[in-house]
Amino acid sequence: MEKLILVSHGKFCEGIKDSVEMILGPQEHIFTVSLLEEDGPQDLESKFTQHIDKDDDVVVFVDILGGTPANIISKLIMQGEELELYTGMNLPMIISYLNGQMINEEVDYIYKGRKGIVKVNDIINESESEEDE
Repeated sequence: MEKLILVSHGKFCEGIKDSVEMILGPQEHIFTVSLLEEDGPQDLESKFTQHIDKDDDVVVFVDILGGTPANIISKLIMQGEELELYTGMNLPMIISYLNGQMINEEVDYIYKGRKGIVKVNDIINESESEEDE
């Protein structure tokens, strides 16, 4: 199984991992790396590299494109690290990743992440207008 590392500003990555485990149970292959206020870029890189070994297949989800976590991981990729990096981390992405791992199937995490963003009011209004017809 691939290793999934969640990286974020603050403890967002820890909270989202807790939510995933509430839904799907304990996840031994998910690790978190938090960029805390007192941390600099080198601290984050050091925390991150503690979770990877040469033979690991690693997928990384970070919170936002252009932030320190994404930039540090991008730098590692440019230096030759074999990592797969996605930004915009959200719960549907992570659940899709885990489901794909369980059934050994490739998943489009970007599509799944976007598909999970919905304005519920529009769904309710559409449903109500169909009932009126």
